[in-house]
Formats: sequence, C-alpha cells, structure tokens
Amino acid sequence: MSIATINPATGEVVRTFNELSDSEIEQKLSRAAAMFKDYKEVSLTDRARMLNKAADILERDKEKFGRTMTLEMGKTLRSAIAEAAKCATACRYYAENGERLMADEIVETGAKKSFVRYLPIGPVLAIMPWNFPFWQVFRFAAPALMAGNVGLLKHASNVPQCALQIEEIFRDAGFPEGCFQTLLIGSKKVDKILSDPRIAAATLTGSEGAGVQVGMSAAKNIKKVVLELGGSDPFIVMPSANIDAAVATAAEARCINNGQSCIAAKRFIVHEAIADKFEKAFVTRMQNMKVGDPFDDKTEVGPLVNPESVDSLHADVQKSIEAGARLLTGGHRLNGAGNYYAPTVLTDIPEDSPAYREEFFGPVASLFRAKDIDDAIRIANDTRFGLGASAWTNDPTERERFINELEAGMVFINKMVASDARLPFGGVKASGHGRELSTMGMREFMNAKTVWIQS
Repeated sequence: MSIATINPATGEVVRTFNELSDSEIEQKLSRAAAMFKDYKEVSLTDRARMLNKAADILERDKEKFGRTMTLEMGKTLRSAIAEAAKCATACRYYAENGERLMADEIVETGAKKSFVRYLPIGPVLAIMPWNFPFWQVFRFAAPALMAGNVGLLKHASNVPQCALQIEEIFRDAGFPEGCFQTLLIGSKKVDKILSDPRIAAATLTGSEGAGVQVGMSAAKNIKKVVLELGGSDPFIVMPSANIDAAVATAAEARCINNGQSCIAAKRFIVHEAIADKFEKAFVTRMQNMKVGDPFDDKTEVGPLVNPESVDSLHADVQKSIEAGARLLTGGHRLNGAGNYYAPTVLTDIPEDSPAYREEFFGPVASLFRAKDIDDAIRIANDTRFGLGASAWTNDPTERERFINELEAGMVFINKMVASDARLPFGGVKASGHGRELSTMGMREFMNAKTVWIQS
C-alpha cells in the first residue's frame, strides 16, 4: 500500500514515504514494551504536566497542524484549525480529571476494606482513520497516556504527515521516547502486530469491514478491542421544533467535514405536517453551500478524500435514482481538478436502494417523510447502524420517546451530534462496541482490579 500525501483538492502527490520494515517494527514494539514498565510508574502529576504541555503545543501551532490536515485529507482549513484546538481540550480534560477518574472505588462489603483499583494494561495499538486525523488519535491517546499506558499509532496511509506530527507533539511535550510511536505501515501488517504478545489491546475507528477484521484478530488473541465504526445517523424533525434552526443545522450536520463523518446526519426524517416547508428550505440551503478550495475561508464543503470515494458515492446515488429515488438537487461530480461532489438531496427513497439505510460518506442527504412519531422511530431504527441520532422537538413526551427508543449510542435533542471529552462516545449494532472519551473511555484500557482486605 502506498503511504503518501496526495492533495485531494488537486490530485497532486505532495510527498511519499517508505513503509517500515519488519526490523523497524520490531524495534518500535520492543521500545513500547520496555517503556511501559517505566512509564506506568510515572506519577499522575507528571503525566498531567506533559498532557498540559501537549495542549499548549496544539494551541500554539494549531494553524500549522490545520494546514497539514487540509493538505492531506481536504477538510476546510477553518475546521482543521478547530480540530487541533479541540484536541487540546481533550488533553486538558484528562490532565485535570485523570486522577479523579482513576481513583479507587470503595465498595462496602463487610471486609475491613474492599475497593476497585484501576491500573494500566500496557501498549495499545490504535488504528485510526483519515477523516479526523488529529481528533480521532487524541481522543484515544490523551486518556491512554494519562492512565499509564503507551500507544502505537497505525494511521491511515493518506495522512502520514499528520501521524508524524502527532508523535512529535507528544515528544516535544516531554513524554519519554517510546510512550507514543507512529507506525508508517499498510493495513496488511496490522494482524501480525496485534497478534504480538507485547500488544495488550487495540482500538479502531474506521469502516465496518476493517472493524470485522480487527475484531476477529483481537478475539483470536483474546485481547480487548474498542470499535467505532460507521453510522447512518437519523436527523428527525417534529412539528413542535424550531424549523428554521433545524434546517440551518441540518445542512451543517450533513456537510460537516465535507460529508465525511461517521456522526454526520445522513437520513433526514421529517413529520409530514412540516415536510414541505422543511424540504424547500433544506434543498435551498444545500444548493447554496459553497464548494471549493478548502484553504479558502468562505468554503463550506471541500473535496472528498480521493477519486475512489467520489466514484463510490456517485455510483450509490445513481443506483438509488435508478431504483426510484427522486433527485432534488446535486447528484453529480463537479468539473475540474480535485475530488469534488455537489451537495445532493434525494427523496422518495425505495427500501432496496443504497440511500435508504447505508452510510453515504459525502455530502448526500436522504430525505424521508414520517406519518407520526412511531413512523419516524421505525425509519430511524431501520438500519444495521446505531451510532448517533439527532431529534428536533419541544414536546417533552416525544423527547423521552426518542431518548429511550432510538437505537443509538448517542441521542442529541435540538442539536447535531458531536463528540465531547466529558461524555462517552460510541455506538451499538454494526456501529461498534466499547466507548471512547469520558470516564468510560479511560477505563476501557485499564485493569479494574478487585481488592479485598479481610483484616
């Protein structure tokens, strides 16, 4: 597999990299295993100090890091800079709260003393995607390093400079050599690394297929794995909602990160009583989204990550139209250099078409009409995915039904789905298992050790 920076806005090959040899991988694995023995003894105060220093670097150089993200995967520069800044918030959250999150849990049992102690487990392999090349890594690395684990990053092969910059951030923040290492390798080498006894666990954010492969490898080796996979997130709008706010947010929720986000809203389910109003305003907003150079501050939608993504997205749109879906806007590639696709809205979508329940990784929205709340929940849950869901209503009864009945790991009311270091992030069904962020994310890669002291 080629490891290279290819500008999605122009198709230019900017820089190529050599894949690590087997001997170089062995050196990094040995270094990680040796470092864990020392690093787990580092005080929580020192771990927090280094995480805060990493946050300082992220904030100071956020424009530099943002430019690398934009160059490698095409997100708008504005959003890339914000991503770097968000990574700093995760570092600070765990630096400030890590000791509390790891504190012994006292349990009254009748013993002199009984409690649960949370301890690190060892080197963790992180297999990360290209779409949020900094945030996906830091939401694993910040809690893992605060917990006393060490990390090995196998990043997506099209964001190698992001991967190397992240390793440099942790090194410059004072983390000892070997605490966090980048592995410039292709996916074919993952299974062997995960099978190595020095690797304690793994975390993957990526496609459903990649999750299956890593999950099988982890199971074969009896290792813990956290999987954050795809999503076909519903965005439900009821008559009691603020329709103008819902429309404005809907377009942003669909086109965030150029439409390439697992938690981007993809299926818009609108009560029939307000469907005409919503459809007209939503289509107009999608038509007016400014598509172009991601380095331009006015751009709202940049290019897709590569030509194959454009081809795949367009093929699914065409299959849906051929199956009977009606095209309201878009539905075509944009002329010129780069991997650009017009913001698109489909409606009247047949159940046997890709647009009905699959994940479209690009600025394509599927619009449905629901007869009532029962119908809206039925449509929302009619997918194998269950990552996030956004529901717009000001009716307390409807709100409770959405919270309880939507099959998703996250439900946001009157807000688009987002990640926050203070809250657990993850899904159900084919969207994966386990959680990132919050207390839960930190403890995923810790040994919850039961202690009983009789006398």
